[in-house]
Amino acid sequence: MQLPFSTHQFFEVFARYNEAVWPAQAALLLLALVAIGAAVRRSGSAGSSRLVAAILAVLWAWMGVVYHIGFFRPINAAATLFGGLFVAQAGLLLWYAMRRDTLRFSPPVGARGAAGAALIAYALVIYPVLGVALGHGYPEAPTFGLPCPTTIFTLGLLLWTIRSAPWPVLVVPIGWAVVGTSAALQLGMVEDLGLPVAAAVVLIAGVHDRLSTRSRRHAYR
Repeated sequence: MQLPFSTHQFFEVFARYNEAVWPAQAALLLLALVAIGAAVRRSGSAGSSRLVAAILAVLWAWMGVVYHIGFFRPINAAATLFGGLFVAQAGLLLWYAMRRDTLRFSPPVGARGAAGAALIAYALVIYPVLGVALGHGYPEAPTFGLPCPTTIFTLGLLLWTIRSAPWPVLVVPIGWAVVGTSAALQLGMVEDLGLPVAAAVVLIAGVHDRLSTRSRRHAYR
């Protein structure tokens, strides 16, 4: 798929965004830390889970409205569609957490919990460090609160749910992982290759959980 913008235009958008919204990046990072703390310290409680979901919703709404529509749209007409989907993702997170009560966050013991922690650490720590090592320095670098690192962070937290995250909540993050991977390969954004890894881990974990649930149901019959 041929991108409708150049590599120079792509990084120029990041620079304009970072310079315009500063110090919002620090506030968004603080929100991420609050979400991690709420998931870990008050594991599984309705109040903490709703706080985590609300923070994720704020992040996705921010990306949809501020980044996609406010900054990305001038170089990519598809940004309007992306913005709408990101805002819809924010609504889905709130719906499942607050109306359906099916998003309960509690870091599980074992491979799933470790994978979630690894994705979260990658999004918040390894991603920016790797970016600097690859020559993507501030303000041209994608900071937390922009789609690719924040999608990886979201998928990491969704591995920390007590029950597998509902499939509708995964559609947009995994869809963006596909879009972001395609762009990463063309633009040389090696740090964004964490996206397909995150998507694959979440999909494998979801399928495994559903097969295990089905097996348990058959065992009780």
